[in-house]
Amino acid sequence: MNFYALIIGTEILNGRRHDKHFEFVKSELAKYGHELFASFIIKDDVELIKNSFEFIKNDKNSIMFSFGGIGSTPDDLTREISADVFTNEGLVRDKKFEQDILEKFGDEAYPHRIRMSDLPKGSDLLFNPVNNMSGYSLENRFFFVPGFPQMAHPMISSVIQKHFSISQKKFRFTLLANTSENTLNSLMHDVPKDIELSSLPMFIDSKPSVELSLSGYDKVKVEYYFNIFKEELKSKDISFT
Repeated sequence: MNFYALIIGTEILNGRRHDKHFEFVKSELAKYGHELFASFIIKDDVELIKNSFEFIKNDKNSIMFSFGGIGSTPDDLTREISADVFTNEGLVRDKKFEQDILEKFGDEAYPHRIRMSDLPKGSDLLFNPVNNMSGYSLENRFFFVPGFPQMAHPMISSVIQKHFSISQKKFRFTLLANTSENTLNSLMHDVPKDIELSSLPMFIDSKPSVELSLSGYDKVKVEYYFNIFKEELKSKDISFT
């Protein structure tokens, strides 16, 4: 599964608000052994939102958590665009959500708030524990929640626990060597593609260092290639931890 966080909000990009979703999703997925595949913060712009949805939809392994844009103001664009991209149909009034809005707001539900119950065809409601103004999901893959962290985060926590609580265990081996990454570059090219390699160059006390990390689901295989790097460093009398 490739997990995407799509954070919609001009107010984050222009600095009026600070993003709280990225760290939350990353930490919540980690509880179950998952990692984010990508995270985007984008403007409230029709074409940009549409293109972002299309990009994620085209990944057959994608799971998306979309934050923001499902309210009733003119800058709330998510519901209509998601219907166009993910169902190729218009919005449909969800009767249960309509009733929830009417029970909460009465006559003040019209003419704007009631529009929040117009959702893409085939949507399942996501319970909002703060005020019962639901989010929605499509295909149990694409999840749409409000931009407010107080509402969105418990909704996403519930989604991850319900649908993605089982994962394969992943193993990671990391070393910090007192040398430049060029010393190990040739060996890096021999690491198989099913092992994730990360090389982070840095300076410690003004001297070049590199943090090398290998991770994957086959512990024996990952450790085997990790030991090759250790032996190379030892043979060149390069210290590492």
